[in-house]
Amino acid sequence: MSLLQIRDAAIRRDGRELWSGLDLDVAPGELIAVLGPSGSGKSTLLQAILGLEQLSAGTIHALGAPVRGRGNRRIGYLPQSRPLAREVAMRGRDLVALGVDGHRFGLPLPRRGDRARVDALLSAVGAEDFADRPVGVLSGGEQQRLRVGQALADDPRLLLADEPLTSLDLANQQAVVRLIDEHRRTGAAVLLVTHDINPILDAVDRILYLAAGRFTLGTPEEVLTSEALSALYGAPVFVLRAGGRLVVVGAPDAVDSSHHHDHHERDLGAAT
Repeated sequence: MSLLQIRDAAIRRDGRELWSGLDLDVAPGELIAVLGPSGSGKSTLLQAILGLEQLSAGTIHALGAPVRGRGNRRIGYLPQSRPLAREVAMRGRDLVALGVDGHRFGLPLPRRGDRARVDALLSAVGAEDFADRPVGVLSGGEQQRLRVGQALADDPRLLLADEPLTSLDLANQQAVVRLIDEHRRTGAAVLLVTHDINPILDAVDRILYLAAGRFTLGTPEEVLTSEALSALYGAPVFVLRAGGRLVVVGAPDAVDSSHHHDHHERDLGAAT
């Protein structure tokens, strides 16, 4: 049974249709990457699945029930990474513990097994060495490992990850991808928004590419081609391999003006 079902979904924002007619079924153990240029509605899609963004048409069912804004403990969410201020004194283990007991009303009183669960999560994300340090003094990669632990605290059946690799070095990118990949192998479904497909290409089952108010969905071999992306954008787009990486050339709105390259070349999805 699909853990996520989207039927004929559409979203409009500021009078502009981001996408419409979206049908998507995500099976247990499946990892789907969501790509597309800035403003194409990738993060908005995750917000709609969380019940925080209203569809203009269609329906979404997650874990067998219609999505609602009150949340679901079996849906994990890893938001876009933003460095925490150096003044934040909360320890790393406290940040992870919020995923274990932060949903309770009032003061979160420790329950039997909570400490062991937090310790297990810290071990899983490789954070034991900095678990008792203030999160504000940790590196971006260390903070992101803790956020992954927090997102996995309830062993979510559906995990939504929004740009989880942004600003991480290669080693930390690989570590985060490995953690997410290991979780989906337990039977969880994963939707992962990314600006660069290359770090996760070996783990991806299918790709949902949003652009120009339209979308294409398929395996990496089906979507990441010059023909498929040219049809999606309605303009010539070339997908090349360079140094073991995929590069997209010529997508009219796939280049972020803040990171402009003269030849409009970026790692595939890098300007999403």
